[in-house]
Amino acid sequence: MDQITITLPDGSRRAIERGATGRTIAESIGPRLANDALAIGVNGETMDLARPISGDAEVRIYTWKDDEGRRAYWHSSAHLMAEAIEALYPGTKFGIGPPIENGFYYDIDPGDRTMTEIELRAIEGKMRDLALKDSLYLREEKSWDDAVEYFRKKGDQYKLELLEGLKGQNISFYHSGNFTDLCSGPHIPSAGKIKAVKLLSIAGAYWRGSEKNKMLTRIYGVTFPTQKELDEHLLRLEEAKRRDHRKLGQELELFLLTPKVGGGLPLWLPKGTIIRETLEGFLREEQRKRGYQPVVTPHIGNLDLYRTSGHYPYYKDSQFAPIKIGDEEYLLKPMNCPHHHQIYLVKPRSYRDLPLRLAEFGTVYRYEQSGELNGLTRVRSFTVDDSHMYVRQDQLRDELCDVIDLIQRVFTTLGFSDFRTRLSFRDPKNMEKFGGAEEMWVQAEQDIKAAADQMKLNYYVGIGEAAFYGPKIDFMVQDALRRTWQLGTVQVDYVMPERFNLEYMGSDGKKHRPVIIHRAPFGSLERFIGVLIEHYAGEFPVWLAPVQAVVLPITDGQLDYARKVSDDMKNGGIRTELDDRNEKIGYKIREWETKKVPYMLVLGDKERQAGNAALRMHRKGDQGAVGVDEIIRRIQEQIVEKRITI
Repeated sequence: MDQITITLPDGSRRAIERGATGRTIAESIGPRLANDALAIGVNGETMDLARPISGDAEVRIYTWKDDEGRRAYWHSSAHLMAEAIEALYPGTKFGIGPPIENGFYYDIDPGDRTMTEIELRAIEGKMRDLALKDSLYLREEKSWDDAVEYFRKKGDQYKLELLEGLKGQNISFYHSGNFTDLCSGPHIPSAGKIKAVKLLSIAGAYWRGSEKNKMLTRIYGVTFPTQKELDEHLLRLEEAKRRDHRKLGQELELFLLTPKVGGGLPLWLPKGTIIRETLEGFLREEQRKRGYQPVVTPHIGNLDLYRTSGHYPYYKDSQFAPIKIGDEEYLLKPMNCPHHHQIYLVKPRSYRDLPLRLAEFGTVYRYEQSGELNGLTRVRSFTVDDSHMYVRQDQLRDELCDVIDLIQRVFTTLGFSDFRTRLSFRDPKNMEKFGGAEEMWVQAEQDIKAAADQMKLNYYVGIGEAAFYGPKIDFMVQDALRRTWQLGTVQVDYVMPERFNLEYMGSDGKKHRPVIIHRAPFGSLERFIGVLIEHYAGEFPVWLAPVQAVVLPITDGQLDYARKVSDDMKNGGIRTELDDRNEKIGYKIREWETKKVPYMLVLGDKERQAGNAALRMHRKGDQGAVGVDEIIRRIQEQIVEKRITI
């Protein structure tokens, strides 16, 4: 009898014993649970409910509440959209149609037809009609030759090109209604679960992301199990436009992107730099308490350094071209870790020296395609709050737990209370993209899981999501609009110590390899700040706000008093501006309210004579007359305590 342990949507577990009869999990768990299930996780791999399972298995039921369930739902919705397009516009060729963070897209070649809003509405209607038919999503395994023959007859050069990269692999097709696609899945059981449809936009996208290829038409859409959920999502999209960090970054004078400097190369303006330096200062202090040592490394490195690490040529397409200097070649630094390994090697290390924790806010450079650049969240130059920790095997779990604790501290301080984690493991079926020996990977994945369990993390396993040198813990954070962002990360690395011949002398007098932990709570400062801008809608908590208070004299008669108040605020460690323009006070208040400054101190003759200020707070309005010393005390408390709200 095979032993199958199922984790149900409510977190409870139950065991099912059965023979290897080919019954599916959907058949085994019964119609009630199967009705809500969208996909299943089998030993960490997401699959269709219709896939038969033989042998022992750990199974997790994924519903709409799970990321894996939503991905399967939106992946299936992309196929439904493709089926509708093929029905309405025969001859359309199809590229790829993946699920994305909030919805899905499909890249299509419509030939001479131009897709407009009119076509989108027609496709939407057709999708609803097809969903009512409740066609099953059926998987079919094919030989590579049969798959090529199918798409050759269909005349779809895009699928044929994809198949060229799949030689020697198992090929799977999915059928739904009258549509067939080259696809590895997984999919939901049937199209009838797709109840509410909205196609959002049309964009251009080069085939396979290369400007050398043809420009295809990309159609974005989103679907939900109910119309109410779709309506709520569309309202959040409108709110997201208001919070767009590119728009707010310009309005609040935080950063600048200009073609004169280059795409994806942000310039930090004074107010944005204050936010950036405040975040750095916060993390530096946390790191100091935990025994991290600061280092600084150059912006370029010899190409051989990255050949040793394995980053070059494997990630050559995402790096800037090498720089030739005499007989040597250099690379704009795409990552900090090889430089830190050289610092480790500066002298012999003993077991007493470990753990060694090196930390740097290091700027790195990646060549992103111009069409993929997006404000601060996708750039070509970014700063990583990088640390590499060189530890003994017996120290590994404690160090991992301390890093997890640090990342949780960062998130909760910044108001991200809703986050979960992904244990990103290798794909045992596709090991050519992962370096290192099998036993190293087994050990590293066990270490990561043990630390996650000890810290009671809410996690799931992502097969194939590991870095090439080791598994990792990725933190998936929800912002104020319930959007999920992958921010902090922790990685365990047994590969780089081998490649760089890192050693320490053990207590037994023998040489040993350290284990490396890579960690970055922010991930990228640029991306993290872009997320923060949208999370707070530009209304930063007082400790982060570039301008924490502004002093507003009503007339020139209060200027001397206003200067004294402003100086007192600054001497109290409060970032303060004095607005002494010859403008009406109502105009000044409205303008500073749009700049989202937390505190305004309005000064008239009455306030000057009493030695206080008429206090106004952002979004809360007039707070009455308050002593200046009391205002300073209140703001200082909020800064020290790093309160989220005023």
